[in-house]
Amino acid sequence: MNIRKIGAIVCLAAFLCGCESATRYRVLSTFFDGVPDPAEQEAAELRRKEGKETAGKKAKVLVRGHGPYAAKMCDGCHNRQTNTLVVPIQELCFRCHAFDMEKKWVHGPLASGGCRICHEPHSSRNQFLLVSESQSFCFDCHDRKELEETETHRAVGMNCTVCHDAHMSDKKYLLK
Repeated sequence: MNIRKIGAIVCLAAFLCGCESATRYRVLSTFFDGVPDPAEQEAAELRRKEGKETAGKKAKVLVRGHGPYAAKMCDGCHNRQTNTLVVPIQELCFRCHAFDMEKKWVHGPLASGGCRICHEPHSSRNQFLLVSESQSFCFDCHDRKELEETETHRAVGMNCTVCHDAHMSDKKYLLK
């Protein structure tokens, strides 16, 4: 029996088990990896709605989408049938984004292919698809107190990318 027939049988079984999304999820996720959890989707949708309501009262929040995700080109990163990644996650971003890795100093997450430490792969409310706001972003990993002890950092007000390149540099400390 080929994979399509098995998939059709599993899908039929899921729908025969009931129309409730949680039931379908339990059945489908038993047979397939990457089946979206409806509870997580509902929670994400609620967060999006709450964010939009808050944004409407204060200021409009711009959600930026990653190009392929916004264009619904999911198969650029995911296998269509299984939703698994087309290459290991450490290699994925380098399929489209070219970096001159010959620089003398490379930021650790980039060097290891850990782009998701800093960037969201689908969409973000933050510039450059960052996982948090850029004003405090670097302090998710780097110690603010330690950096504030240096005169140079106090003088620039801790806006890191004024002096530092976030990805790589030929200068120590990723200086521009």
